[in-house]
Amino acid sequence: MVHEFSEDNLSLIAEVLGTEPKKNGQVYRFLIHNSEDNRKLSLEIHPGIRLNGVVNSLISVYTQNTFLQLHNCVGFAASEMLHQVTFFGKTDGTTSGLIVEREGGCSFYGNVDDAILKGDFTQLPPELMTSSVALSLTENIDLEGFSFDED
Repeated sequence: MVHEFSEDNLSLIAEVLGTEPKKNGQVYRFLIHNSEDNRKLSLEIHPGIRLNGVVNSLISVYTQNTFLQLHNCVGFAASEMLHQVTFFGKTDGTTSGLIVEREGGCSFYGNVDDAILKGDFTQLPPELMTSSVALSLTENIDLEGFSFDED
C-alpha cells in the first residue's frame, strides 16, 4: 500500500520511532536520542514539495557525521517489531530506501535494481544480500497511477 503523510501516518511513524514530531510549516521533524549508544538523529519529512508542477515528498536525515536525503518518496513501512521505519522511492525499475531506527541507527540503499528485490536473496552475492532483504517489503507495492497530487 502506498501511503500519504497524513496525520494518522505521522502518528504511526512517531509511535514506531518513540518520539513525537515537531511541525515547522510543512516540515515534520522527529528527534531521536539514544544515550546508551550516544546516537543522535534528526528525521525530517517534507510532504508535498511542489517543483515544476509535480508534488513529491522528501525525507532527510541528519546525524553528527552524515546527511542523507531520499527524493520522490512514495511510501513507507513502519515496523513496531523491528523498531524501524523504511521510507522508499521507486524510479524506472529501481528502488531506493532510507531506514530509520528507534535506537538512532540509519541505513540507505540507493538505486537497487528491482530484479534483486524479486529474486531469491540466498542466491545473491553477500554484497547485494543486505539491500535485497532490507527493501524486499517494497516489492509488492502497486504504484500504478499513484501521485501525491491533491485531487
